[in-house]
Amino acid sequence: MSVGPVRVSVFGKTDRGRTRDHNEDTFLVADLSAGEASLLPQVRDHVIGERGSLFMVADGMGGAAAGEIASAMAAELIHRHLATVWVEDPENTPDQFAFRIKEAVELANARLYAYAREHAEVRGMGTTVTAAGMYRDHVFVAQIGDSRAYLVRSARAIQLTKDQSLTQRLVEAGELTEEEAEHSERRNIILQALGPDPRVKVELSHQQICRGDTLVICSDGLSGLVRREEIAALTVKHADLAELCDALIDCANERGGPDNITVVATRFEGEGLPEPGAEREPTYEVYSLPGSEVGPDTPTRGFPATPAPPPPPEPPVPPAPAPIEPAAEPLPAPRSPYVGAAVIFVALAVIALVVAILRRR
Repeated sequence: MSVGPVRVSVFGKTDRGRTRDHNEDTFLVADLSAGEASLLPQVRDHVIGERGSLFMVADGMGGAAAGEIASAMAAELIHRHLATVWVEDPENTPDQFAFRIKEAVELANARLYAYAREHAEVRGMGTTVTAAGMYRDHVFVAQIGDSRAYLVRSARAIQLTKDQSLTQRLVEAGELTEEEAEHSERRNIILQALGPDPRVKVELSHQQICRGDTLVICSDGLSGLVRREEIAALTVKHADLAELCDALIDCANERGGPDNITVVATRFEGEGLPEPGAEREPTYEVYSLPGSEVGPDTPTRGFPATPAPPPPPEPPVPPAPAPIEPAAEPLPAPRSPYVGAAVIFVALAVIALVVAILRRR
């Protein structure tokens, strides 16, 4: 646990790219303790308060205006839940913070799904989301889809998320190498997004933050064209975060810019953080909430001293339509006892007829 202040410097930028005629990406930066979500100076440089901070990128999809509606709604809904329910939560612990982030993503999915069902013009809309919450000296990352979070430490970038994509599954199964996956025609096929389905499985990871660490969250318009090593090199080169965001986006556009490009870069400093060292090598690490289940081979870490969080109160309803209850499937008609008796009677009659014919022979 941090014992001193943790200072955050952050900047974000989104770009349409060189091919798309509109931008379906969204990003959000918020100081949850101060109740501000913007890129105003007081948010771009602030001290992490007792309720933490939020950094998020969402990459919408669905055609026409559906994708930008989905990503904007997701960012607004996730932030609103944390800015109300989490900020007022009497249990101010790492487990509860992680739980509220996961809960916010799940609730956002339900709202998007309901909205698309009511509005035929955006039916099928969806969005990725990578939402990182900084609490004390730890970052918790909720992941849906294939946007990414990288942690740059000591000139080396480590991916803190796993793509929920077909190619990632093939890499894990040994069917593709990482290099083959980067060039695969199927690299844009994602297995999960917010909105298309009534439920999602949020992947939650976590990382101890050290002094000088830089968190880079981006859409696949960046990560699909700029390699991890290049992100690390540009992060080291550009101390100014606005310049870093420009440099990353320029790099993707110079390589064709076929998709929208969004990046949020956050640097952490302060006495409340440990110095980086060999014993603190970052890696992808699942965060296991109390009562949750993970695979036996998955690296995990939690805060076991914290009791399981209580059931959440119903959050304030955002200005999106209420979910539509799916039509119930018709129940089968009850079977009448008279039908069963009739079947038995016919069967006995047939048996009697067969016996009578055999006797005549």
